Amino acid sequence: MMKRFKVWSYKEGDQPLVHDGPVNDIYGIEGQFIDELENVMGARFRASQPEEAHAFFLPFSVANIVHYIYKPITSPADFNRARLHRIFNDYVDVVARKYPLWNQSNGADHFMVSCHDWAPDVPGSNPEFFKDFIRGLCNANTSEGFKPNIDFSIPEINIPKGKLKPPFMGQNPENRTILAFFAGRAHGYIREILFSYWKGKDKDIQVYDNLTKGQNYHELIGHSKFCLCPSGYEVASPREVEAIYSGCVPVVISDNYSLPFNDVLDWSKFSVAIPVKQISEIKKILQEIPHDKYLQMHKNVMKVRRHFMVNRPAQPFDVFHMILHSVWLRRLNIKLPS
Repeated sequence: MMKRFKVWSYKEGDQPLVHDGPVNDIYGIEGQFIDELENVMGARFRASQPEEAHAFFLPFSVANIVHYIYKPITSPADFNRARLHRIFNDYVDVVARKYPLWNQSNGADHFMVSCHDWAPDVPGSNPEFFKDFIRGLCNANTSEGFKPNIDFSIPEINIPKGKLKPPFMGQNPENRTILAFFAGRAHGYIREILFSYWKGKDKDIQVYDNLTKGQNYHELIGHSKFCLCPSGYEVASPREVEAIYSGCVPVVISDNYSLPFNDVLDWSKFSVAIPVKQISEIKKILQEIPHDKYLQMHKNVMKVRRHFMVNRPAQPFDVFHMILHSVWLRRLNIKLPS
């Protein structure tokens, strides 16, 4: 891939709805990827002409569309996706009329990247027409139309303002005194179940909705062997990446979540999956993991960490390269007409 893969990012459209996006907080990967591909790492991967490209990037920002076109959302009617559909359809219509590229593959070698909760709905106005279009999504919910053979899952990363990652405060695995940790709001039914069983009830399974004064979120992660990563309102959560950054083994608690980069990463080697129906058994499940297996999982967490790093400029094997590799794998399965 590093030597051959070329991507054409369409030039059409004006900021802020295209060629721009948020670069901080949980949607930040959207703007970071657009800017990196179009202005930095494009020197390696960008095709000089569309005819040279293997894949084609639609550089629109779902997060910016919601921000500039919808907000403030004042009533349930404002959640209607019609405006989002019109913008996306108009953009595809513009590039399809100008270039023969979309029609050659019915969009099967075209892709988008977005972490916004609404991103899966982008092609919803005409699902049959967009059925082969590749979506890179954080909200990779297989029960809501995510297709692992066509779409690819990307990690939700909470990018702090002014820096690309939180501080590393992880302890040596032998010095981690907390069995499992979670802190966050009661967003969604999974977290409500988690709180009902574990909030404030066990010193080994430390679950908080609010930390008290003097408690440091990243320090607590760094002192934990396992970090609980329950889905919120949507399947994706930044907690998997926060755990990996700090050397804490993620415990994924979700239904229908296609995990990031699972084409090439075996999550069973560096995380624990606990079904929602077994939330009450979290302590038993984690305590039954042999210490030597835990140490190996921790070692594997440290190995895969580079695949979730946001580097500017991008570095080999980091999250930007993993995104492009996911597109590359899907492009290999597309047979275009000669």
